[in-house]
Formats: sequence, structure tokens, C-alpha cells
Amino acid sequence: MMKRILVADDEPGIANPISYAFRKEGYEVITVYDGQAALDTALSFHPHIIVLDVMMPKLTGYEVCRKLDNRANMGIILLTVKNDIVDKIVGLEMGADDYMTKPFDLRELIARAKALLRRLEKREPETADTIIADPLTIHLKLRTVLVNQQSVELTPKEFDLLALLFSHPERVYTRDELLDTVWGMDYATGTRTVDIHMQRLRKKLGEAGQRMLLTVFGVGYKAVGIER
Repeated sequence: MMKRILVADDEPGIANPISYAFRKEGYEVITVYDGQAALDTALSFHPHIIVLDVMMPKLTGYEVCRKLDNRANMGIILLTVKNDIVDKIVGLEMGADDYMTKPFDLRELIARAKALLRRLEKREPETADTIIADPLTIHLKLRTVLVNQQSVELTPKEFDLLALLFSHPERVYTRDELLDTVWGMDYATGTRTVDIHMQRLRKKLGEAGQRMLLTVFGVGYKAVGIER
């Protein structure tokens, strides 16, 4: 199946060459030039990857990320002229998978998109569609989570962390391993990103999160209480 790419940048001189490069690689591409069009097209076109500029009219790239919080496996690569560590953290916290600072080499963007596609394909374990760890029920294909049969809204990264940990119960993951597996690269933002997501997960899952998502001090995190 041909992979779908959405390119969103308000500068045609940037968006159009990106789109052309992806088409040459054999992808199906749609190009838009503002944030609202990016959001609307993402919801109808269902791209595998969104190449998303941060500073756009109508909606910023950050706002588009936030409004796509409940997306399925849809990877996002943010583009920006900024190179501040805070901006990178904001993008990743909003659900972006990768981050590139302008100007950049188109060959590197294509390579990162291909790597992200591979990660997305591997993200869901094939051995089971559902993981039960009472009172949690994790539906891997639907990307939904229930606690005591009540739905809990998670961001894409929160879901990926939870699914990874409970797919390998009792295994201790270092923060670097979680960064590499879920975010896909050694981000300059450091392991604080993982800690923030784990804190949010525990809060959203309530008592179950506090009891079942454990910190292994000096190492990382693990999940306990599985009933596959």
C-alpha cells in the first residue's frame, strides 16, 4: 500500500520541494499551507506521516498536534526555524515524533520519515490485540485504554509508553530505551521527557497507575500486574 504524506508549511518555497521529494520516493502526497487546512486534511486523508511547520496561519503546528491527540498511528515531524530546547520539548509534549530545524537537508527529512514509518509499523505487538492487567484493559489495535471499564483519554505518546511497558511486564526499561523505542532517537531534550509522560500516565490511571507503573530507582520503569 502506498504510504500517505501530508506536508503543511505556509511557505510554498519550502512545502513544494518537500512534497516533490516525497513523490519522487513513491509516496502519495498532499500539500497544504495553513494549520486549519493541515488539521482538516489530516482527519480526511489519514496520512501515515505529517510534515508540519510550527509557525503557520490559522493554527500553529503545536495546536494541530494538540487537536490530533487521539490520532491512531500517524507520525508527526515538526519543522521550525527555532532551535531552542524549550520549543523542542513543547513539540514533543504535544505529541510530535520528531523535530527538524530549518534549514535542513531534504535527504535527512526523507530518511527520518522512513525511520518513523518503520517505528510506527513495529509499535504495536502482533501477539495480542488486548492486554488485561486488572483493572486496566489495553486495546492495542483500537489504541484505547479502560480503567475499571471506564475510558481514559491518553495522548499518543502516553499510550505508546503504556502499551510497551505492559507488552513486556516486569521488564525494566531504562529511560534511554524508552526514548529510543517510543520517540525513536536520542533527543537532546533528555530523559526528563519520559519522566513527565510517566507522571501524567500515573495521574490519568489513578490508583492503578501508581500501583502498576513502578519506578526502578537509578534505572527506569517497569509494569507489573499482568493477566494476559
